[in-house]
Amino acid sequence: MKRIFIPLLLLMSAGLSAQNVMTPELLWSLKRVGVQDVSMDGRTVYYSATQYDWTTEKSTTKKYRLNAASGKAEEVITTENKNVFQRDRNGWYSINGNVLYLSKDKGKTWKGIYEGVEGLDNVKVSPDGERIAYSKEVLVTKMRGTDIYPDLPKTTVQIYTDLNYRHWDTWEDGKYSHVFITSLKDGSTKDLLEGMPYDCPQKPFGGAEDIVWTPDGKGLLYVTKKKAGKEYAKSTNTDIYHYVIATGNTINLSAGMMGFDTNPSFSPDGQRLAWTSMRRDGYEADKNDIIVMDWNGDGYKRNITAAWDETVNGFAWDNSSTHIYFNAATKGTVQLFDVAIPQSLLTKNLPVVRQVTKGTFDVSSPSGQVVGGELIVTRKDMNHASEIYAVDPKDGSMRVLTHENDDIYGKIGMSKTELRMITTGSGEQMGVWVIYPPNFDKMKKYPTLLYCQGGPQSALSQFYSFRWNFQLMAANGYIIVAPNRHGMPGWGTKWNEDISKDWGGKPMQDYLAAIDEVAKEPYVDNNRLGCIGASYGGYSVFMLAGIHNNRFKTFIAHDGLFDMKSWYGTTEELWFANFDLGGAPWDKPTPAAYEKFDPSKLVDKWNTPIMIIQGGLDFRVGIEQGLEAFQAAQLRGIKSKLLYFPNENHWVLHAQNGLAWHREFFKWLDETLK
Repeated sequence: MKRIFIPLLLLMSAGLSAQNVMTPELLWSLKRVGVQDVSMDGRTVYYSATQYDWTTEKSTTKKYRLNAASGKAEEVITTENKNVFQRDRNGWYSINGNVLYLSKDKGKTWKGIYEGVEGLDNVKVSPDGERIAYSKEVLVTKMRGTDIYPDLPKTTVQIYTDLNYRHWDTWEDGKYSHVFITSLKDGSTKDLLEGMPYDCPQKPFGGAEDIVWTPDGKGLLYVTKKKAGKEYAKSTNTDIYHYVIATGNTINLSAGMMGFDTNPSFSPDGQRLAWTSMRRDGYEADKNDIIVMDWNGDGYKRNITAAWDETVNGFAWDNSSTHIYFNAATKGTVQLFDVAIPQSLLTKNLPVVRQVTKGTFDVSSPSGQVVGGELIVTRKDMNHASEIYAVDPKDGSMRVLTHENDDIYGKIGMSKTELRMITTGSGEQMGVWVIYPPNFDKMKKYPTLLYCQGGPQSALSQFYSFRWNFQLMAANGYIIVAPNRHGMPGWGTKWNEDISKDWGGKPMQDYLAAIDEVAKEPYVDNNRLGCIGASYGGYSVFMLAGIHNNRFKTFIAHDGLFDMKSWYGTTEELWFANFDLGGAPWDKPTPAAYEKFDPSKLVDKWNTPIMIIQGGLDFRVGIEQGLEAFQAAQLRGIKSKLLYFPNENHWVLHAQNGLAWHREFFKWLDETLK
C-alpha cells in the first residue's frame, strides 16, 4: 500500500485523519468534467469526464449523452469508438482514423461520408455539408539544420535570424498551422495562408474556435495575427478574416481594431456576428469587450459592453438571437451575465448588462440552451471541481446535472471560505479570500499561508486548481489568505489596470495589509506564517522576501521572475514585458521595474528559508530565473531547496510530477513552519 503524505503534526493539530480530508492522491483521481456540445434541439448535452491514473500517468476519457430535462446520462459507446467534435442542423460529426462520420440520431448510428481526415486538426464541416475546414502544420521557413542541409541528417542545429525563436514551451521549427478548405465532392483543397509565416489557430492555446463557417457555408472566418518575427513578439493584434469561397477574396473584419480580436460566433439566425475584442495593441490584459456586427446588412459594428466596468471571459448567443450570455469575474467570483442586443445597432443608448447568477462559485461561459430556456454551464468552487449545471436565465437559479465526483466529496470534510474586506495601505477596500481547515476550531492556533496570485491580471476567484489547491492546503491544517490585490479583474477596470508598471508597489502593500489584518485573529499563529505563489505570484514571493520585515517564516516560489533584466532578455511574448514593465531595461529613463521593483536587488535583505520550483520547458519565465534565485539563496547561507522539473513548462502537467510537487510542498512547510 502506498503511503499517503500528509504531515502528521498538522493533522493532529487540526483534529483530522487521512480518511476524511483531501489528499494529493485523491485530488489527482478526481474526474475532470467538460461540456462538449449541446444538441440543436437543446434536449441533449454531450460531455466528457477525464480521469488520471497517477500510477501510470495515463488518462481515461468517457463521453456521455445527458438528457437535460431528466438529468439522466448514458455513456456513449460505439463499435467505432468515435469522438464527436461538431453538431449542426445535419446531425453530429465524428472522426475515427481516416474517416469522417455523420450521425443523424445523436450518436446511435453512424455513416462514413469522407475518407482523408487522418492527421487533420480542428476539423469543421460546412453548414451545407459540402466542405470541411481544418488546420494542419506546414513548413514555411527552414530553420532546422536537417531542413537546410538534407545531407546532414544527424545535425541538431537550429538557425534563427529573427524573433520569435521559441514560444511557451516549444522552439520554432519553421512550421506554421495553416487553415485549409477541402471539397467533400472532388477533394480540391485551398490553403488560406499559403506561403505565409502565420498561425491559425493561434499558438500556443488557440483551437477550433479560431475557425468558423459562415451560416450559408459560402465563406470561412479565421483568426490569426498577420505579423512575423519581432513584430509578432511585440504585438497582440490578432484579427478576424473572412474568406469568400466564390471570389477567393479575404476581408479583415476587425481592421483598425488593434488588440486581441477572438472567438467569432454567429447568432443562431445568421443575421449577426459577435466576437471579443481588446482595444490596445500590446496589452494582453486589456478590457475584453463584446463586438456585435450586422452580418447581412451594412456591416455596422457596435461595442455592446463598452459602458460596463468589467472584462468579459467567454460568451454565447441565446436561441432567439436577441441576447448574449457571458461569464466574467466579479467580486472574487466568476458569474453569468446577460446583455440584450438592440434591434438596431445604431440605437443611441447602449444595452444594460445584467448579472444573472450570484453565489460563492465560478461559472464557465454558457455552452447552449436546453428546453425551457435554461443555459448549460460548468460550476466549481474552492471545495469542488467542475460539474455541469443548468441555469434559469430569468432568476439565476441552478440545478446540477452531473455528479461525477460526489463519491469522493461525500467522504471528506469541506473547508469554510469567506470573503473579507480589508483596507489597503492606499486606503482602498480590497476583497480577501480566507480559507479555513475542515473542522476549524477558533480556539486553536493555525499556521497561515499568504497566497500570491499569478497573472498578474488574472482573477482570484472560486477557482479549483489541481496544483494550487486551497482545499488540499486547508486539509493539511493551514489557513490560507488570498488577496484580490491591485491587478485583479472583478473589481473595476481601474483596479485591474493599476498594477501595470507598478509590480512592486501597491500590490506588495496589498499583500502585507492582508496578512497583517488576518494575523490579528487569535486563531492565527503569528510565529508560523508562510508566503507562496507562482509566476507573478513567484515574483511576489521574491519581492516580499526582501521587504517582509520578518513577518514570514518560510517562502515558496514557483516559476517566479527574479532578475528583471535577465527575464526581459529571455522571455518570448515581449508585448507583455513592454506594456507591464514599461519597456526594455536599456530605455531611458530606465523603467522602475529594473530598479526598485527588481527582486534580485533585494537579496541582501533575504533572511528566510525559501523553496524555489522551476520548469525546464518554461519559456515565459525561463530557467535562469529559478536557478539565479536558488544560487543567491545558497550563497547567502539561507536554508533553501530547488525543485527542477525538466519536462514541465510554466505549469505542472504530469501526474507523478504533480504528486511530487505536492509532497515536497507540504514537506517544506512541515520543516519550516514548526
